[in-house]
Amino acid sequence: MAWITIATELLSGIGFLIGGFVSLVSIPSVILLAVAVFTVHLPYGFISIKLLGVSNGRAQFGPPGYECDLLYIASIVVLFLMGPTPWSVDNYRARRPLS
Repeated sequence: MAWITIATELLSGIGFLIGGFVSLVSIPSVILLAVAVFTVHLPYGFISIKLLGVSNGRAQFGPPGYECDLLYIASIVVLFLMGPTPWSVDNYRARRPLS
């Protein structure tokens, strides 16, 4: 299962970076983040950074909440709804005549 997660994150990240197949890679990315919210981050609450204490001048932080995951999901939804930009691979694929 870990290999599927790693492959999804890598391929989705590359897809988002080059603007290629955004509509296809956004669905598994959102599912992956939703699974992370419900299986890992939900018990720690909403706030992403919790200060547990300071010792010897160094801050000690607790485990992250699900705030960042919700932000990533919202960003992916915006990319999906926005459509291809002029410099994306998806825009190039849409303009290219099929012959």
